[in-house]
Amino acid sequence: MDVITPRVPIIVALDYANAADALAMARALAGSGCAVKVGKELFTAEGPAIVGRLSELGLPVFLDLKFHDIPNTVAGASRAAAALGAWMINVHASGGREMLVAAREAIATAAARPLLIAVTVLTSFDRGRLAEIGLDIEPAVQVERLARLTREAGLDGVVCSPREITVVKKLGRDFLAVTPGVRPPGSAQDDQQRIATPAAAVAAGADWLVIGRPITRAAAPAAAVADIAASLVAPTTSN
Repeated sequence: MDVITPRVPIIVALDYANAADALAMARALAGSGCAVKVGKELFTAEGPAIVGRLSELGLPVFLDLKFHDIPNTVAGASRAAAALGAWMINVHASGGREMLVAAREAIATAAARPLLIAVTVLTSFDRGRLAEIGLDIEPAVQVERLARLTREAGLDGVVCSPREITVVKKLGRDFLAVTPGVRPPGSAQDDQQRIATPAAAVAAGADWLVIGRPITRAAAPAAAVADIAASLVAPTTSN
């Protein structure tokens, strides 16, 4: 089984409650070179089959289920996610070293191993929200701790906000920074707290940008992907 890979560093969040709407958007994105993200709402509503249906449209799928449980349970879930043909899957880094290693080992022999990344601190969190759950520290401090743990456990990278990209990339250029909280200039902040423009995120070292509403609510989603991708290319200068 071959896993499709994206041609541009953009992952479009398909935050829909049903397959009909998600597939309509996927068809609008077909040929744009982006990947798509399937989260908990769509996966819960439509089940595993949605991954295959999106893949059939030529779109790599980031299965964003953020597994967080005892190691054996996360290992089984990761193995099952890999078998669906997902291009990328994720777990919560706060599940701890044993859980992270279990997930990595579970997909090691997959026919086509997906990228495995770990969530550090959700982009809806700021210091005040972290304090509410007993972590009265700046988000960047917790991101660094969890990113280092993830790197030591042998995963491919982490999810982090644009503000923590440079912290993550200090752990190695090959250690992936997957970045939500990305908003093109003029876009609404919505429920994100720690955001940046696509160009700023890539300049800081982001490998993959997760973008939802600025693309899915655009009149021409594929053109919106192309515009964002073009903004990531540094202009050439001539003497």
